Amino acid sequence: MVNGIRKEMPRLGTPKLYYLLKDEFMKNNIKIVRDSLFRYLHSESILIRPGKNYAKTTNSNHWLRKHSNLMKEIKASRPEEFFVSDSIYIKSRERIHYLSLVTDAYSRKIMGYRLSDDMSAENVVKAIKMANNNRLTNQNLVNHSDRGL
Repeated sequence: MVNGIRKEMPRLGTPKLYYLLKDEFMKNNIKIVRDSLFRYLHSESILIRPGKNYAKTTNSNHWLRKHSNLMKEIKASRPEEFFVSDSIYIKSRERIHYLSLVTDAYSRKIMGYRLSDDMSAENVVKAIKMANNNRLTNQNLVNHSDRGL
């Protein structure tokens, strides 16, 4: 029964497969619940492995100079002492968007952000400029990122 459905829909996962086969199991007097079906498919090596479902936002294997991690052993003791910047992706129906964030390490407040359709450095710089404009102090500041490219 499983192979018959998998011929039509080869990437169908176990929960949907169970839903489609539940009536057939009852007709044939097969007593199996979803989790038991999952274990059975695993024992027969016919489970479908989930595909990669994320966008890569960091490439640390570049030839450019990699600065050392200044925050490895240091904890922020005041607001606006360290800014931490990073980019994440957000999926929409149309495409993948990228959100660049600059966060105050002490208060965890988002100081700057930029949403864009690409991961260009220009958008990260705009987020850092926004964070700098939102500062309340003029004390020294370290901006920390993930060393990616």
